Amino acid sequence: MKIQNGWHLVKAALEGFKRNKVRSLLTSLGIMIGVLSVVLLIALGLGLKNYLRQQFESLGANLVIIFPGNISSSEEGGGIANFGPGFAGGADFDEKDYLSLTRISEADYVVPLFMKSSVIESETERKFGYFMGTNEQAFKILNLETLEGKFFTKSDLTARTKVAVLGQNLADGLYEDSKDAVGKTIRVGEQRFKVIGVAKKKGDREQDNGVITPYKTSFGTLNSGKTFFTIYLGTTDEKSIEVIKRRAEEILLKRYKKGDFTVTEQTEILSTVNQIFSIVNAILVAIGSISLLVGGIGIMNIMYATVTERTKEVGIRRAVGATQWDILKQFLTESVLLSIFGGSLGLIIASLIVLIVRRFFPVSLNLLAVFIAIAVSSGIGIFFGVFPARRAAKLPPIEAIRYE
Repeated sequence: MKIQNGWHLVKAALEGFKRNKVRSLLTSLGIMIGVLSVVLLIALGLGLKNYLRQQFESLGANLVIIFPGNISSSEEGGGIANFGPGFAGGADFDEKDYLSLTRISEADYVVPLFMKSSVIESETERKFGYFMGTNEQAFKILNLETLEGKFFTKSDLTARTKVAVLGQNLADGLYEDSKDAVGKTIRVGEQRFKVIGVAKKKGDREQDNGVITPYKTSFGTLNSGKTFFTIYLGTTDEKSIEVIKRRAEEILLKRYKKGDFTVTEQTEILSTVNQIFSIVNAILVAIGSISLLVGGIGIMNIMYATVTERTKEVGIRRAVGATQWDILKQFLTESVLLSIFGGSLGLIIASLIVLIVRRFFPVSLNLLAVFIAIAVSSGIGIFFGVFPARRAAKLPPIEAIRYE
């Protein structure tokens, strides 16, 4: 009997929606936008988190990374805001630092990296990409493989040879076929480089759209300060990580203050990133929830108007035996269905957007976010539907029938 009564309420609500299609759709629009916002914001937050994790994982496990500035909390007021060169007195690493770090016997390779966004030109095309100055060991820590041609060597670095290795995406953009790039000349700024190799696509935006050259060749117009953004130290022995970190700090402290640089490893960085994104996601959800609140207020307003329009109907129903609870259920059912419809529509649209975007960026749907979005949209329908529903239920039957 309860199931039949429930179906009767749903059927009556749907018939009411059909009579006012445009108003019903507009009422659900606020909830739809709110759910869409919450789900998409969380998906984008998770996507950025996934992207950063992939970048660090691609570098290999046993890696020590040296950054300028202080990216960990400290008494001197460190933190993420101090990250990067030029922030809060961050160190400007140079070739002297790099050469000093190569004396750490436990490190199997030491890789300096300078990087800047640039316009790269071939004979016929111009593309936006990333210019990187590094050494021959970078190809190993970046896990790059040749698609065509070869990578530059230590002798190219020493001789300051103007050679370059292109990422596959950049090569495809500059030439009809990425394999045609080898042997051609490209221009970055005022410098020209001969392309000797193309690296296989890896899924990393910077590397796939990058120009990798010997760092000594970049000294000049492209890297006038002769500095490096970061320095990587790698080892095949996981047990050597702590020793390498300690020795690197000892070497750098001879030139810089403790807060001018950070020596860390991937697990520490990923832990910090995860903490940051937990806070960011909470803020994003709070922002998206404002839309849900606005949508709920919209439902309440429309339901109040509906109650006013149907005052006479309520009076007649009460006169023939309907209880206050029957009237309350009727209007609550309508508000909840409007919320669920808007929430479901928002979720479907968000899912379609995620499916499209994930081809280019690792966004992902969070099942908990989906569940919360639907539950919240239903809850909003109940919460904001209670007030107009109670008003309808408490209308005196005689006055309701006389209402014009």
